[in-house]
Parts: sequence; C-alpha cells; structure tokens
Amino acid sequence: MVDVVALAAELLAIESSSGGEGRVVDFVSRWLVSRGWNVTVQEVSDRRGNIWASRAGGGVTLSTHLDTVPPFVPPRLDGTRLYGRGACDAKGIAAAMLVAADALAADGEDRVDLLLLVGEEKNSDGARAANRLPATSRFLVNGEPTESRLASGAKGSLRVKLVTRGREAHSAYPELGQSAIEPMLDLLPGVRTLALPSDPRLGAGTVNIGVIRGGTEANIIPGRCEAELMFRLTGDVEVVRQMVEAWVAGRAEITWGSTIPARFFHTIPGFETAPMAYTSDIPLLDRWGTPLLFGPGSIHVAHTPDEYVDIDELRAAVGAYQRIVRSLLA
Repeated sequence: MVDVVALAAELLAIESSSGGEGRVVDFVSRWLVSRGWNVTVQEVSDRRGNIWASRAGGGVTLSTHLDTVPPFVPPRLDGTRLYGRGACDAKGIAAAMLVAADALAADGEDRVDLLLLVGEEKNSDGARAANRLPATSRFLVNGEPTESRLASGAKGSLRVKLVTRGREAHSAYPELGQSAIEPMLDLLPGVRTLALPSDPRLGAGTVNIGVIRGGTEANIIPGRCEAELMFRLTGDVEVVRQMVEAWVAGRAEITWGSTIPARFFHTIPGFETAPMAYTSDIPLLDRWGTPLLFGPGSIHVAHTPDEYVDIDELRAAVGAYQRIVRSLLA
C-alpha cells in the first residue's frame, strides 16, 4: 500500500491556493492514471479543473478539495505531526482518500470513485461545475477535518460585500470631501447586534467581518470603502438576507455573494458523530448521492500558520474510509 504520509507531504509541497491549482491537479491526475484509474479532468477555468477518477462506478464517491487558503506553508514532519498548508484542510484528507480508494480497487472493489475539486475555499466554482458531470454514485463521502467523526450536519454560509462611497479631497481640507470609511465604521458594529437564527442541532448562527478595504493614501479623503462578511447559516438564508437589509437600511450598497445552505448528513454505526460549524461543498453536489462528511484533523488548526494533522490519525483515516465505503456498499 502507498505510504499516505509520504503522499500527503508531496501534495503539501505543491502550492495550490484557490485559483492556482493547476500543478496539483496535474500531479494527482498523473498519479491516478499511473495506477490504472480512468481519469477525467473537467476544466473549471484556465489551467485548473476537477478530477473525476472511476472504474465501474455506481457506488460510492470519495470527494474533497485540492485548493488551500493562502499563504503557502511548506510541509514538515515534527514528531507525530505533519505540518503545512492543507495538512488537514484538505490535502491530507485527499491523500487518505487516494490511498483508500486505490487499496479498495486492488482488492477488487471497483465501485468507488474519486472526485477532487478546485475552488472550495473561495467560491466553490469547482463543486458547481462538478454537479454537471454525469455522476452515477449512490453515496458521496466528502472530506473535511471532522476529527475523524462522521458529521451529523453542517452550517451553511452566505457571503456579503458592503460598499460605502464618498468624495475624494486633500486631507488638509476635509470640508471639501466626504469620507467613505467613516460611515462604514459607523455601520459595522451593528452587525454584532443581529439576533442570527440558531438550530438546536447546529448551534447559533455567526458572522465574521473578514476583509475591510478603503482609501488610497493617508493624505486623501477616501472615496470608497468596502467590507466582506461571511454569515454561518443554521436555516433559511432568506431570513438572514432580510436581517442584513434591515440592518444596513440603505447606508451601504449590498452585493450578495455565494450561498451554501445548512445540511444534515447520513451517518453509519460504529463512528462517533458530531455537528460541524463550517460549510462544505456537499450542498452543491446533490447529483452525487446521499452525503456523508468525514476526515482526519481538526478545523481548529485549519487556516492557521501551524496547520497540522496527526500522523497516526492520518494513517487511521485510510482504513476508516475503506470501512465507510464497504459499509455503504453493503
């Protein structure tokens, strides 16, 4: 069997922030072809695409994403941990899925597919494209860091961009201009007062002010300011949209970004279960079968400079994915 830690380290060594996944897509495609898989690369945009690898089809698809958030962090082994950007989110998971699927195929189980996606960390353009493929699987096992538990459900997400406008002028004469930043500063604190919907199984809805941009120079009254927010959904997105519109009340321009609904997932006996507060590509892949969510590693270290996965947990995930597949096929 392929060494999953070595394969994960190879994936981690290839920089693949969202939008720049071409090199890792090429590496994984060649790896799969060399091991006898039928591989389709679905172009999503220039020099980047989804990988669909299959044999007989009609069974279970193992799926995760190959893109990461920036910045690139090279891999390193330190004691019992493998560090690097994507160690748990989600290149370590991709490596475990690749090794598990390959082992199943070598053992004669050819009803397992692999679907490796681009763009999950940005706008899920890969998943949206993949749902147009002629999928045949009855179950979809998506990979995100769940601490090796089967997720009972996951929150959705809503991206929102707010823009305020002003009039530029020399900062020595503020009366000649109108700041675009000051009204944004007045507006944003109010988002913390929103009574976002909650769910007894998924918990409370949350919001993150992730990006603020405004102005060009300290000696220029700023003419434009924008803020990007992400809401974590526990129910109907329209309820949150209405709350945002009432809160903004015309004080900024609103641009609605990508939306992924909250979902509940299939589970099987023999695995610990828990709800997840983050969003996955699952709601965008409804043609790929009944969904499950499972992966080694913790979301608590994803997107951090010290992202890692425990080596023992990564190795154990190879067997766990095989057990999940066999259980679903049975």
